[in-house]
Amino acid sequence: MRSGVLTAGFVALLVQSVCVRCSVEEQECTPRPLAQDYTFRVTQRNLQKDQVLGKVRVSGCEQGTALRLNSTDGRLVVEGDGTLRVRNTLRLPSRRHTLSLFTSGSGADQRSVQISLQYDPLSHSHKQVDEAPAPVVLQFPHSSTGLHRRKRAWTIPPISFTENYRGEYPHRIVQIESTLQKEAPIRYSISGPGADQDPIGIFRIHPSTGWIEVTQTLDRELIPQYTLVARADVVGSSNPADSETPVPIIIHVIDQNDNSPIFTQPIYEGWVPEAATEGFEFMRVTATDADEPNTDNSDIRYTITTQEPALPQDGLFFINPVNGGLSVFIKNKLDRETISSYKLTIQAADTRGEGRATTCTVQLTVTDSNDNAPEFKQNTYTAQVPENSVDVEVVRVMVGDADEPHTPNWATRFSILRGNEAGFFNISTGISKDEGVIKTAKALDFEQNRKYTLIIAAENEVPFEAPVITSTATVVIDVEDLNEPPVFNPEQKLVVRSEDLAVGSEIVYYTAVDPDVEMNQAILYRVGQDQGGWLAIDQTSGLITVKSPMDRESPFMTNRQYRATIYAIDQAPDSSHIPATGTGTLLIELEDVNDNAPTVQQRELIMCNQKPVPALLTVSDPDGPGFSNPFRVELNSSLRNQWHAKMNDNKTEILLSMRAALSKGQYDIIMTVYDNQGLGQVNTLQVEVCDCTGNDKNCKDIRAAEFGLPGILGILAGILFLLLVLLLLLLLVRKRRRSAMKKHILIEDDEDVRDELFYYDEEGGGEDDKEFDLSQLHRGLDNRPEVYRDDVAPTLTCAAPLYRPRPTNPDDIGNFISENLKTADNDPTAPPFDSLLVFDYEGGESICSSLSSLQSSSSDGDQDYQQLQDWGPRFRKLADMYGGGEDDEL
Repeated sequence: MRSGVLTAGFVALLVQSVCVRCSVEEQECTPRPLAQDYTFRVTQRNLQKDQVLGKVRVSGCEQGTALRLNSTDGRLVVEGDGTLRVRNTLRLPSRRHTLSLFTSGSGADQRSVQISLQYDPLSHSHKQVDEAPAPVVLQFPHSSTGLHRRKRAWTIPPISFTENYRGEYPHRIVQIESTLQKEAPIRYSISGPGADQDPIGIFRIHPSTGWIEVTQTLDRELIPQYTLVARADVVGSSNPADSETPVPIIIHVIDQNDNSPIFTQPIYEGWVPEAATEGFEFMRVTATDADEPNTDNSDIRYTITTQEPALPQDGLFFINPVNGGLSVFIKNKLDRETISSYKLTIQAADTRGEGRATTCTVQLTVTDSNDNAPEFKQNTYTAQVPENSVDVEVVRVMVGDADEPHTPNWATRFSILRGNEAGFFNISTGISKDEGVIKTAKALDFEQNRKYTLIIAAENEVPFEAPVITSTATVVIDVEDLNEPPVFNPEQKLVVRSEDLAVGSEIVYYTAVDPDVEMNQAILYRVGQDQGGWLAIDQTSGLITVKSPMDRESPFMTNRQYRATIYAIDQAPDSSHIPATGTGTLLIELEDVNDNAPTVQQRELIMCNQKPVPALLTVSDPDGPGFSNPFRVELNSSLRNQWHAKMNDNKTEILLSMRAALSKGQYDIIMTVYDNQGLGQVNTLQVEVCDCTGNDKNCKDIRAAEFGLPGILGILAGILFLLLVLLLLLLLVRKRRRSAMKKHILIEDDEDVRDELFYYDEEGGGEDDKEFDLSQLHRGLDNRPEVYRDDVAPTLTCAAPLYRPRPTNPDDIGNFISENLKTADNDPTAPPFDSLLVFDYEGGESICSSLSSLQSSSSDGDQDYQQLQDWGPRFRKLADMYGGGEDDEL
C-alpha cells in the first residue's frame, strides 16, 4: 500500500470527552436528534464550581466542535462532548431541580433535552453507578476532492471513566480507527500499565475494530489515571512506514465518594486550664479522606456531637469546623475542683459535613489553675517559748488549699503582717509546703515583754489567676521565764593599778545584776580564770583584792594587761533551783615600778689572748622605760687589773676587754650592772681564753690537749665496767639454772606428785597476764551478809562549794582543771565519806572438817600418825616424819 495513505492518522471514538482540533475546513453535515431526557442524582445540595454532574449523549454533527448546547440555567454549562459541569457555585432550592438543554438555531433545526438534578443525601459513593454513558463514535471529517489536504495534528484529551461502575463488564470506553482501514486491513493494539503491564488486563482492545474496553471495576484511590499507547499496523506488512504513529490515550478515573474520613488517632488526650478564657484553643483533631483532594468528596467538616458530663452546662467547648481546633466556648465555667475531666465525641464528615462521617473521642483533662487561696485550719494559734532562745521553733501552722496538691498552685508561702516590728520572729514554709514554721530570730526577754501577738498571712508560690481573699490567722506567743545568769556591767572592765600593790589591797568592786527581778536570788562571786593566782574576791560584795604579788613582767601579761575571769552565780532558797552563772572579764593594766635589775644575757664567752677584740655583752631589763637604760657597769675590784668593762655609746651594751695578754684557761668575770635608777645586780660571766688571734677564737688544740691521759683512763674504766657487768650476768644465769635443777629433784617421786608443788612468789606477768580471777578479791564480807559497812554522809551546815563551768576557750582548760581540783579537795560534800570499817572478820567457816579429828594432845607420841598413810601420797611424807616410819628403821 502507499505510505501516503498509511499516514492519514487515527480517528478516535470517545465515550466521555474527546476534543479534536483539526486544521481542515469544516464540512457540512446533517444534524440528528438529541438523546432522551436525563436524571442526575447528587449527594449534596451545595454544588461547587467546575463540579461534573454527568454527560448527555450526542450524535452526528453534535460530536464536532461546531455543536453548541445552551442551558436554561446559566449556572450550568454543557461542553461540546455533552459533559454537564457547574459554572458557578449554587445551592439546589429543592430536592429536584429541572433545566433544559437546547442546540443553536430555530424552528425545526433546534433540538432540546430535559435534565433533572435530584438531591439524594443517601446516594453515597459506596453505591455503585448502575449506568454509564453510551459510547459516542466521533468520525473525523474527510477532505473534499477539490480541497487541498493539510497535515493534521491530533490532540486527544483524557478519557474519563467513573470508579465503582456497577454495570456489565467488559465495557467499551473508546474506539480508535485508522483512515486507511478501507484500503487495507488494520490490526489495533494497546500497551502500557493496565494493558500489558501491571496491573495487567484491566484494559483490552479488539484488534480489528479498535474498541478499547475496561474489564473490571476501577478504584481511583489505587490508580487515579492510566496512560495507554494505541497503535494501528497494516496486517501482513513489515514496513514501519505502513504503521500509524502511536497515539497516547489517557484514561482518568472519576472519583466517587466511597471513602469516609479517618481520624489520625481514635482517642485523643487533651488538657485545658480551668481558668482558660473564651476562645482559648487548647488542641486540634485531624481527619483525612482518601477521596480526590480539593473536591467535596474530601472536604471535611468537624462538629462536637456529645459532651460528657454536660455540666455545669452543655456546649462548654467549640470546634473549628475547618481545622478541627478545640477551644473554650464559655469562660468561667470550668472548675477542676468540681469536674476534673470531660469526654467529647467529635464527628468528621466529608462533602462539607453532609457526606460520609466518622467519629473519635477526646479525653479532656481540666488542669489546675491557681483560683483557690490557701486557708488556715485555725483562726488562732497559741504557743509558748522560753526566753533567750534563738532559732527555736515556736509553732507550726497548717493550711488547706483546694488546688491540686504538690503543685505551685498548692504550695504555700507565709508572711507576718503585724506584731513583728522588732524582728523577733521569722516564718518559713515547711518541707510539706502546706505548713508554716514560726521560729525566734532574736533572744526574747521575759522581763521586757511577756506576750507577742502576730498576724500572719498565707498565699501560693505563683500568682492567683483572679483576685481572691487572702487568708490570715492570729498567733499568740507567751514568753516563759527562765533563770538567767547575772549580768556584769560592763562585761569587760579595765582598771589600772601599780604592780607593787601589796597583798590584800583592794583592786576594784566588780558586781553583776540578776535580770530575774521577780526571783528572790542572791549573787555569789568567784574568781574564774586567774593564771597567776593573783586575785581574790569577796563572795558577797564582789570586792577584788590582791591574793599574791603581781608582776608586770610576768608571762601571764598580754599587751601589758592581765586578764581574769569573774563568775557571778545566783542562789535561791529553793532546793530544786539550778544556779546560773554569769561571766565578766577583768582587765588589770599594771603600772611599772623599778623592781627588776639589769642582767647580762651571755653566760659563757671565748676570747683570744693575742690581739684580743673586746666582747660585746647584751644587757636587758624587764622594766619599762624610765626604769632601764642607760645602764652602768662595775667590775669586781679583784679583776680590774686584768679586765676592763665599760658601756657603749648608747649605754645599752657592755664592752669587755683584757688589759693585757692572759694565759689560756677559764676565767670568771664578776660584774655589777645598774639601771638608771641605781638598781643593780651582780652578774657572773665565764670567759675561756684561747691561744688565738683577734676574732679567730679557735680553741680546738686546747680541748684536744686536755683530753690526753684522763680521757684514755676514762675509756678503759668504761670497758672494765662493761666486762664486770657481763660477768655478773653470767653468774646470775648459772645460779638460776642450779635452782631450777634443785626444784626438779624435789618434785621427783616414785608416785609422781609433781602437781602438788606450789609457787607462791610469782606475782603475774603484769599487763600481759590476762588470766586472773577477780572474784578472789571479793571474798570476805560476801560470805557474811550479817556484817556490813555503811557510808556516812556528813551533815552540812553551809552551801556546797561552786565548781567552775567548762570554759569555751581551749586555752583555759588547764586553769579549769586545777581550780576545780582545789575546790573538790575542800568540798565536804564530795565522797569518800567516813565509813564503818570492819577489821575483825577472819573469813567464813571452812568447807573441810575440823582438825580436832586428829585428837591433838600435848605429846606428839600420843598421836597415831600411821593413819596418814591411808590419806594418799600427799600425807604419806608427813606420816613418815612424825610416825617414825622409814627413819626409825634406819
